[in-house]
Amino acid sequence: MNDRVAPPSLEELDLAECLRLIAPGGIGRVGFTAATGPVILPVTYTMYEKSVLFRTAFGGPLDEDLNTGVAGVELKVAFEVDDFDADDRVGWSVLIQGAAHRVSAEDELAAVRASGVEPWAGGERRLYVRVNPVQITGRRITRS
Repeated sequence: MNDRVAPPSLEELDLAECLRLIAPGGIGRVGFTAATGPVILPVTYTMYEKSVLFRTAFGGPLDEDLNTGVAGVELKVAFEVDDFDADDRVGWSVLIQGAAHRVSAEDELAAVRASGVEPWAGGERRLYVRVNPVQITGRRITRS
């Protein structure tokens, strides 16, 4: 490591800063527990009415696990967004924890379709999923 590089400093981010950082949308990772164990999948997302919105495929891993089989029991997920500069060893990450919901009501589907969230992956991605945050935390590594 270069002797002229300042030592790292870890800063906890407040809610307002976390929301500012994730507001533009982009690429995030959704983590959940599947029948086979922990899974983390990259998705393109947008922020929609204070929740995370992304699209995935019907019948895919997340779709199968959204159905808990127990009325009123929701799949708890972690959603992570980050940005970093590997050369300078600085960056930030935001972690959103909450319940994932299939968007299925016709009035809500019409609204989320207008959100503009577009998946990068090919194939049919017609299942809209919302993550309603219960907790949002973030950290930033700086060098000053």
